[in-house]
Amino acid sequence: KKKKKTKGNLMIGYVTVGVSDMEKAKAFYCDLFADRGAKVIIDGGRIAMIGATPKEPMISVCVPYDKKDPQPGNGNMVAFAAQSKEEVSELYNKAISLGATCDGEPGQRIPDRFYGAYVRDPDGNKMTFYVFG
Repeated sequence: KKKKKTKGNLMIGYVTVGVSDMEKAKAFYCDLFADRGAKVIIDGGRIAMIGATPKEPMISVCVPYDKKDPQPGNGNMVAFAAQSKEEVSELYNKAISLGATCDGEPGQRIPDRFYGAYVRDPDGNKMTFYVFG
């Protein structure tokens, strides 16, 4: 039996990160990706999905279900694609201005293959902005 392909062959619908302050987290991610049309798509109180449309991958922020403090994972990271090396730097600088901390300034990581910058959001969740090449 042939499996049905998902529309657009998207592999990831959304990624969730734990946060301690929902309003602050929603503002951080909406502001960071405002140029991409990001807004809160679904707000369920303790969880919110942020993106341009529910038909494209989103970032979800939530207060953990067990009500314990959110804990960034060791080895976990959300990667956000950029259109250029310049956009990597723009997103990095914008994230820092919104309260993120540096976890690796913009730069070539793998010669001629991967250029990226790393930050941690205000709750310590690690993310990268990257472009291949």
